[in-house]
Amino acid sequence: EDAVVVLAQGRVVASGSRDATRAAVREVSGTARTIDTAGGAILPGLVDVHVHVNALADAAGVLHAGATSIRSGTSNFYQDVAMRPLATWKPGAVPRMRAAGVFVTPDLGDTVLADPDLAPLASLAGGVRSPEALTYLVRVNLSRDVDVVKTRANPRAGVATQDPLELVYDRTQLEAVVRAARRGGAGVLCHAYSAEGCHGAVAAGIRSLEHGVFVSEETLELMVRRGTFFTPTLGPILGLADDPDPILAQRGRDYGPVLRAAVLRAHELGIPVVAGTDTFGTATRPIGSEVRLIGETGVPALDALRGATTTAARLLGWQGRVGRLTPGHLADLVVLDGNPLDDLTAMERVQLVVAQGVVARDDLAA
Repeated sequence: EDAVVVLAQGRVVASGSRDATRAAVREVSGTARTIDTAGGAILPGLVDVHVHVNALADAAGVLHAGATSIRSGTSNFYQDVAMRPLATWKPGAVPRMRAAGVFVTPDLGDTVLADPDLAPLASLAGGVRSPEALTYLVRVNLSRDVDVVKTRANPRAGVATQDPLELVYDRTQLEAVVRAARRGGAGVLCHAYSAEGCHGAVAAGIRSLEHGVFVSEETLELMVRRGTFFTPTLGPILGLADDPDPILAQRGRDYGPVLRAAVLRAHELGIPVVAGTDTFGTATRPIGSEVRLIGETGVPALDALRGATTTAARLLGWQGRVGRLTPGHLADLVVLDGNPLDDLTAMERVQLVVAQGVVARDDLAA
């Protein structure tokens, strides 16, 4: 109540009550822009830890929906690596970003054109499957200065012709990916659905499990011991139930209750659950909707919100920089119409976005 946040030179200078921030307000008086957020809730900029941005329009849509920091879930041709510096050179244009480069997957398709060094992989009859080929692909990614590496244990659930419970990479193959990534200082996020795929990925040493629908109790307990994060991407998986394709709709109906239960159980065990929308292109899923869905599994509202702020910042290695509105943190914030601790649907009513100290969206002025 009666809150004031002061941003200057790309940082949070002060936050708190009107009395507590009076000196900081006086310091910038006459030069700062004042935005009246009466009736709204001021939050740190939100973090989407699983999103695909292949163009500037994709990134802008994610930013305007409230995600001021993101972790790329791979791009087709290293667009995420190219966009990453824009947060410094053109503040307010794109979210702050952890880049993943290209997908470590058996069939690279046209992505083999992303770098001439990928050309040798095109000659492999069985695709990128051997430990040597997997290590080579990770090294190419690292040479492009990626922050993280993305791989898979299973095919996609959102493609009717694919079986998301089939095993693509086993534990031994995933261990080769993790070892190569660690040598370059990068963590691994792994797309997995089946119980076997989830367990192999966690046992291999991944940093975060993506999707994880049929993750077993045994694997969840291993995640506790390993400190593995869980990104359930509830929005796209639950959304399959409304797909016009009957195969995908049935998957949504079958997978939804299982994934909801897995999220709540993970939270009960103390596994850090983080918010990722798995957005592709300009069909943006607001990060706030993922927070709401996490809360609807039974996770307390504050913990759901942490999944897109402090807990997500920890996964990205940005604790102390993003996820809080305290002095010294970066000047990223959102204003919501309503208090999400009372009603998590407020997370989807974004009115203002400030990214890298620049107003990127302002519905309050309308």
